[in-house]
Amino acid sequence: MSTRSLRNRSALAVAGILLAGAPAAYTALAAGHPSALLARGKPYIETRLLFGTARPDGGPAVTDRQFTAFVDKEVTPDFPAGLTVQSGRGQWRDARGTIERERSYVLVLLYPQASAKNSDRKIEEIRRAYEKAFAQESVGRVDERAQVDF
Repeated sequence: MSTRSLRNRSALAVAGILLAGAPAAYTALAAGHPSALLARGKPYIETRLLFGTARPDGGPAVTDRQFTAFVDKEVTPDFPAGLTVQSGRGQWRDARGTIERERSYVLVLLYPQASAKNSDRKIEEIRRAYEKAFAQESVGRVDERAQVDF
């Protein structure tokens, strides 16, 4: 048996083992199996805000320094317990129907579910402040429930 044939058979065997275990895992999740539902942590909300950096008026893009200053001034005072900023590349269709591609930032906020109403107000203020400061049409927002443990 050639080395290539042996590698192919080994790869098929590994794939078969993985595929055989997949239905059991999905069945456990679907059936609410206790081991699949172990929740760690407390109920939180995860909010991701999507900030574009291109300016619709053609002005210079928002720089890292400008974005960091914005976070320091507008976000940190309301969410001092922590946050995460990720760099990205995004695209979206603007109000004129043009697909815009731009460098972007994703801001991740985690806060207790019990403080969701108050946090919602603060997050909307952050979105409006960015739109105004950097002439943006919008700041995207995604909210999800999460179980969080620190």
